[in-house]
Amino acid sequence: MTTPSDRTRAVLDTRWFLQTLAKDEQISIAGLVSSVAIGLLRHYPTDTEMAVSATAAPTIWSAPVKKPPDETAVARQC
Repeated sequence: MTTPSDRTRAVLDTRWFLQTLAKDEQISIAGLVSSVAIGLLRHYPTDTEMAVSATAAPTIWSAPVKKPPDETAVARQC
């Protein structure tokens, strides 16, 4: 079960991960990006959880906006 502290850590760790990617010119370890992303997403908040957070703390979060499906992603699923 994902706890509030798991979610908070996922958000903070994701920021660190993105900052690391932005600084590095080349990722030299094969699979690093994928394995770190999987670990971060394990407790990352869902759209529903973000919407609940936006309702509870509207000065901190906004409700997620639904995007139309990506045609490329849909084509890959077929």
